[in-house]
Amino acid sequence: MAKNNKVEDVSSLDSFKKITSVPNRLCAIHFHAPWATQCTSMDEAMLILAGEDNYKEVTFARVEAEEQPEISMDYDVAAVPTLLFMEGGKVLDRIEGAKVADMTLKVRELADKVALKAKSAPLIAAKADRDFKKLINAAPAMLFMKGSPSAPECKFSRATVELLGSVNAEYGHFDILRDDEVRQGLKEFSNWPTFPQFYVNGDLIGGLDILKEMQENGELESTVPKKMKLDDRLKKLINQHSVMVFMKGDPATPQCGFSRQLMAILQEIKADFKTFDILRDDEVRQGLKTFSNWPTYPQVYVGGELVGGLDIINELKESGDLESTLKGE
Repeated sequence: MAKNNKVEDVSSLDSFKKITSVPNRLCAIHFHAPWATQCTSMDEAMLILAGEDNYKEVTFARVEAEEQPEISMDYDVAAVPTLLFMEGGKVLDRIEGAKVADMTLKVRELADKVALKAKSAPLIAAKADRDFKKLINAAPAMLFMKGSPSAPECKFSRATVELLGSVNAEYGHFDILRDDEVRQGLKEFSNWPTFPQFYVNGDLIGGLDILKEMQENGELESTVPKKMKLDDRLKKLINQHSVMVFMKGDPATPQCGFSRQLMAILQEIKADFKTFDILRDDEVRQGLKTFSNWPTYPQVYVGGELVGGLDIINELKESGDLESTLKGE
């Protein structure tokens, strides 16, 4: 039976194995007991995290430790609260005791690691199978180069990255210096003897000389997938929910005093809101200041429109207008 639609209560060993054995998906499991008051803060923090868009790819669950002794014994749970982090049936880490801040930081850390693993899985599988079709289709556009876009390791790769950047291209990359099997095999597969090599929708476009010709002819910009412009991305973010809060940290662990005060106010009136941690994305952090002409954080948006920061929220609270404002009235 589910505690709510975000946190699942596990009632059997079979269901435990089912939710914790999913590959490339982090599962956070709270072993608790109804009589243990110290479990309450962990439950509350988990509910907040489970409702965050940043962690929609994480499974959150609870196990009543004394009611499921087989599970508790199998995973050496000797006290509550205990939190296990699992992926693909393996324990990645654990926290013992009521450590809300540690839990939040660990969810963030491991969610990022599991997401990175999931993104790289097609490349790893393709390499193992020597399936170059999978490699060149790992993203709509793929660049096989020496080094990475942030650190090219030859002048041709550097020039290619600069050229693609000039047309705002969105692409994945593979560092052929890290895998000699791919480096040699791709030459034969595509009958193209040099690097870098650029592919779109699985088809070889060519190397730097071809890309230069396409740019001179005006063909390159229409051929490559484009990154979303920052303003378009910001518009999408501020409209993700009827009430969006851009803050430092997240509701469970705010990373500045202003964000902490704002969370206390919104939680006090049981406001329905979503948050975005600007510490995790410097492009958003800097861009939103210009986009909204508001230089500080946190920032609160209702229906895609800026309401303001903590000072404005405090004024609305004192005047009795906060709840109606957040409802868009």
